[in-house]
Amino acid sequence: MSASASTRIDSECPARLPAGFPALFVAHGAPTMALQPGAAGAALIQAVAGLPKPRAIIVVSAHWQTTHPTIGCAPAFDTRHDFQGFPPALYDLRYPARSDPAVADRVYQLLRRNGFTARIDRVRGLDHGAWTPLRLLFPAADIPVVALSLQNAGGPDHHFRLGQALAPLLADDILLLASGNVTHNLGDFHRSLVEGATTPAYVRQFADWLWHALDAGDLAALLDYRRQAPHAARAHPSDEHLLPLYVALGAACGQDGDYRAERLYAGVDFAILAMDGFAFRPATAR
Repeated sequence: MSASASTRIDSECPARLPAGFPALFVAHGAPTMALQPGAAGAALIQAVAGLPKPRAIIVVSAHWQTTHPTIGCAPAFDTRHDFQGFPPALYDLRYPARSDPAVADRVYQLLRRNGFTARIDRVRGLDHGAWTPLRLLFPAADIPVVALSLQNAGGPDHHFRLGQALAPLLADDILLLASGNVTHNLGDFHRSLVEGATTPAYVRQFADWLWHALDAGDLAALLDYRRQAPHAARAHPSDEHLLPLYVALGAACGQDGDYRAERLYAGVDFAILAMDGFAFRPATAR
């Protein structure tokens, strides 16, 4: 992405989460969201305000992709400014998070136990897909963070199973924060900056299809979204920005395959980026 533009918002009333720990899917939008959270950021802040303080956060970002599931647990995470052409103030931002080796080891053991060839990375910092929502929602940076990568060759089913492996963490005061975007077409994004285009119909059509499938618990359709969702290939020319949603969804489903979904926000930034956010909980959670 390159320099920012004015933001268009079309929002619903934000929700407030009940007590307990859900798995969250949030949009990190353009990098400038770290400076200008807008309505999407305000809605998410309000939504998590009622949550107790988690003892750790597992963060899954669209911007970290590896061959095998990799657990990031640097003793002190660097803040990676993995973008170009934005205001200088953005490069001054830091999120001085630390990790928790015991939580990282538990993630590793859960993944191995469920058949994944997991790896550990004690060096890599947090990319903007991770630190933008973390800084927004937990600005004190006083909660240990463990990062988890996506897999370049894995699709929705793989990432749903990855989330299922992590399901026990939700019952242990650990928050799963998955960060991506409901729509993410960089070609359309850059055209909208140059041409000042209005929001194409596909953006909300795709986002609304996704919400209706989530609300209906239609896992078969969700896992097959590239064939069943309207304009799926245009909404996601590559699907890394939607894959974190499947990790969050799998964590809420666990092995029972049942969940409750709540839409925390619905809106569009920069004419192209659907900024919808969701909370997922096991169906039995109160």
